[in-house]
Amino acid sequence: MSVICCGSIHQCTSPRRLIDKSGIGICLSQPCSRTRVAKVQMLRTSLSLEGVEDRDEEQEDEEDLRDGGIPFIINRGGLPVNEETWEKMWRHVAQIHPDGEAVGKRIRGATDLPKVPVPTVPTYQPTTSVPLRLEAIQKYIRDLQYNHTGTQFFEIKKSRPLTALMDIAKEMIRESLPIKCLEAVILGIYLTNSMPSVERFPIGFKTQFSGSHFRHIVLGVHSGGRFGALGISRRQDLMFKSLEYRTLADLLQDFQAAYQGYWHTLRKVKIGQYVSHDPHSVEQIEWKHSVLDVDKLTKEELRKELERHTRDMRLKIGKSTSLSPTKDRRRDMGSPLRNPGSPLRRANRSERRPSGEKKPAEAKGPVDMNGYQIRV
Repeated sequence: MSVICCGSIHQCTSPRRLIDKSGIGICLSQPCSRTRVAKVQMLRTSLSLEGVEDRDEEQEDEEDLRDGGIPFIINRGGLPVNEETWEKMWRHVAQIHPDGEAVGKRIRGATDLPKVPVPTVPTYQPTTSVPLRLEAIQKYIRDLQYNHTGTQFFEIKKSRPLTALMDIAKEMIRESLPIKCLEAVILGIYLTNSMPSVERFPIGFKTQFSGSHFRHIVLGVHSGGRFGALGISRRQDLMFKSLEYRTLADLLQDFQAAYQGYWHTLRKVKIGQYVSHDPHSVEQIEWKHSVLDVDKLTKEELRKELERHTRDMRLKIGKSTSLSPTKDRRRDMGSPLRNPGSPLRRANRSERRPSGEKKPAEAKGPVDMNGYQIRV
């Protein structure tokens, strides 16, 4: 499909990352391979710097999202971005940006947009330690930059099998567009699949500020008896945590302290089970094995719940060697087509344990849930 930009006719292409001479970046895409992506990056920076309130969102249903009073759009048409989504995004920008339509016209009319460097996926020497590998992965995620445009470019459905989510991770790497926190979790899982000594599990947060609720998610990691986290956020202390926390409770306490620094009250934490290292697994990620109502638990009760969850994750490895298969484990598994861990993981879904006085879990409807889309 041909479109007009920069006074010339070009063919639509997938978004790429560009930047203008003033250092303003963007990343949308449609006019031409130079301008559309460049304009998304400009838009991302403009929205961040010119006063749009910062926060993250969690996807809960199939509708466009709203968290803390701010709507959020999901690109459900894939890449390259179709014309309908492209125009919808700009209309959304006009509604939420302080300068309204003016900022959209300024960015869409820009023509001098040099290419933005594309981050390189980290590679390691065999002797590279786990902490250094995790730091390299976090740097790559951060180099992709946080997506401030108000439109999430990659649709993440949390109910999809792991293999499908890994395909989306590959697309994120290929397109190198700005991402949000749920996308960072999927990307973190993909980039750590080749590290069998590192166990990964999702950690979701629900906070409250000024009468509104906000949600965020990171990828918890555990290796060598220590906990840490990978992720992305507008806030430096709400994403990466180095592999130095002795217990899961210590890790959560650090996140809680960070939230308090932004006057957010942590209300609820959802912690999942370890994620399989098999990129071709048809298992679903267990996003909320434990749901903890932080405001209803004492500090000691919260610690006990987190210790119980840690034991559950260890038991999961004991029950199913396919959860984090190494080459040695695979040799003992018999047929490579058989995955003995899958039935166990499905059966154990009933073991989810809410904390405090939490109401019984509501039955899931037929709607395919989307993943977290958070604003902090």
